[in-house]
Amino acid sequence: MSVLKRRAVAEFTGTAFLVMAVVGSGVMASRLSPNDVGLQLLQNSVATGAALVALILALQPVSASFNPVVTLVERALGILDTPTALALVAAQFAGGLAGTVLANLMFGLDAVTLSTHQRAGGGLWLGEVVATIGLLLVICGTIRSGRSDRVAFAVGGFITAAYWFTSSTSFANPAVTAARTITDTFAGIAPASAPAFILAQLLGGAAGLPLIRALYPRVAAPLAASAPLPAPLLAPAPGPESDRKVLS
Repeated sequence: MSVLKRRAVAEFTGTAFLVMAVVGSGVMASRLSPNDVGLQLLQNSVATGAALVALILALQPVSASFNPVVTLVERALGILDTPTALALVAAQFAGGLAGTVLANLMFGLDAVTLSTHQRAGGGLWLGEVVATIGLLLVICGTIRSGRSDRVAFAVGGFITAAYWFTSSTSFANPAVTAARTITDTFAGIAPASAPAFILAQLLGGAAGLPLIRALYPRVAAPLAASAPLPAPLLAPAPGPESDRKVLS
């Protein structure tokens, strides 16, 4: 299997499992704690953050972005060429939709049901901008300072926290946002609300890119010989492109 196909399969699989964690834990939380929305959010956020850590650790040697914004930032910095970026983004969107369908079926729901959960308003859109900038900062700050072996824990921790400190509960991912339109459950978002969320996420990516360049203009050497940098996730490399990528 070619490197690109391996990466696409990894992105499809990782995004599918990520969405299953988001949607499935939301359904389970609603059933276990039907009268406590705060507890439902806690259960949903912990499950999502833990799944992110595990998925990044497992798939980082191949490709573990799971997020079109991260992939587009890589393209903007010259890490990926256009065909590769498009293939990975397509795999992320397809994987997200597959993950929602599987989550729905696991819990005895219709495979596809459009969400009726309206999420709109300036505060929520701002929350998505902030969440996306923060996510990129955590990923790039960890990797570009030579601590790529810790990025899984940094990302999982940030997303768990961002569920609580952002008004939007931190979608921060266009593929996951689109996937959540086809489940009418706790984690769902109405199709009419999704475009504004995705636009806010793209704006967050555009705002985060110059911040990353300013704060981390170069990739630091690994902190220890036993923890080599797996890939120049968000920095141009002088040699051939590595097989390894990192999440979002």
